[in-house]
This record gives sequence, C-alpha cells and structure tokens, in this order.
Amino acid sequence: MSQPPAQPAPPASEHPNHHAMALALSDVKRIAHLARIETSDDEAAQTLAQLNNFFSLVEQMQAVDTTGIEPLAHPLSAVRDMVQRLREDVVTESDRRADYQRPAPATEDGLYLVPKVIE
Repeated sequence: MSQPPAQPAPPASEHPNHHAMALALSDVKRIAHLARIETSDDEAAQTLAQLNNFFSLVEQMQAVDTTGIEPLAHPLSAVRDMVQRLREDVVTESDRRADYQRPAPATEDGLYLVPKVIE
C-alpha cells in the first residue's frame, strides 16, 4: 500500500504557531545591558545578524511537517536496529565545589550570590 505524496509544509509565516523570531538592534543592546556586557555598535550589529540568522534557521525547521515521523533516539536508528548503550550513573569525580567557590565574592548554601540585575 503506497502512501500519498507528502504535502509541502506551509511557509513559516502561515504556520499556526508562528511567532516571528527576529530581534532589533535595540533588543541586543538591552540584553547586553542587562547582562552587564559592554558591546560596541559593530559588535551589537554582528550579534544581531548572527541571532537573526539562527532564528531564521529555527523557523525553517519549525515549518517542516513532521506529522507521522517517529522521533529518533539515535541518528543511526533510522538505518539499522540499535540499542543505546548506557553506562551506570555513578560519580567519577570528587566534589570540588568548595575549591570552585572559594574565590567567589559571596556564596550561600553552595550557591553563588549575585547582584540583582532586573530593572
């Protein structure tokens, strides 16, 4: 029994869950400000282009109709039967939290304390 030909997915802008994923330069500058990251106008523009390229790729992937497609546990499972070999979940390293937190300005109960940045 043959399957009907796959229908092309509608453009991302027609997808029912479409939310235009694009940032403006002001968004990048605001995010950098909130993260306390200094950026030049050129760096912000370059970051904006990279982020919007990424969002465009995500929109393209979201536009693909995956109805009836089984998710893969491993990329090779599409071409042959595979069993995922899992190791036991055991600790293999010593606890060095105190070493890592020693140079921090402030910690409490194993957590790093940071200044509030929400404006």
